[in-house]
Amino acid sequence: MTSAKMTVAELEKYLHDVFPQVFRGGDISIERADGTSCLLRQRYSEQMLRPGGTVSGPTLMALADFAMYVVLLSAIGPVGLAVTTNLNINFLRKGAPGQDLLAQARLLKLGKRLAVGEVNLLSGTSPEPIAHVTSTYSIPNA
Repeated sequence: MTSAKMTVAELEKYLHDVFPQVFRGGDISIERADGTSCLLRQRYSEQMLRPGGTVSGPTLMALADFAMYVVLLSAIGPVGLAVTTNLNINFLRKGAPGQDLLAQARLLKLGKRLAVGEVNLLSGTSPEPIAHVTSTYSIPNA
């Protein structure tokens, strides 16, 4: 599809500058980004949990949306005004308390104005996704 326009270090620096609230808690890290896919980790905290002791939907949606933003920027470079136009999430199983969350995102189609991708959200070391997300981003004119 494309080669990376930004390295992990460049992404982190750029995002710390333009989107610092995502990193405020120090709990999200970009482990890999290559222009077509990325892997993010969100370290476990009790703030992730909803009543009943499962990882909350808003936590999962936010991580998935951020993962799509990261993979898109790795593909197109520092375009801060790329925005989500659609996000669909299917909750598949309970996210276990005490486990980090992993977001595996990949671009399915990268056009001039729209990018479509998917994210698998995982809990800890389990290979079974706890949620599956599809998302579309709008890319502004250059």
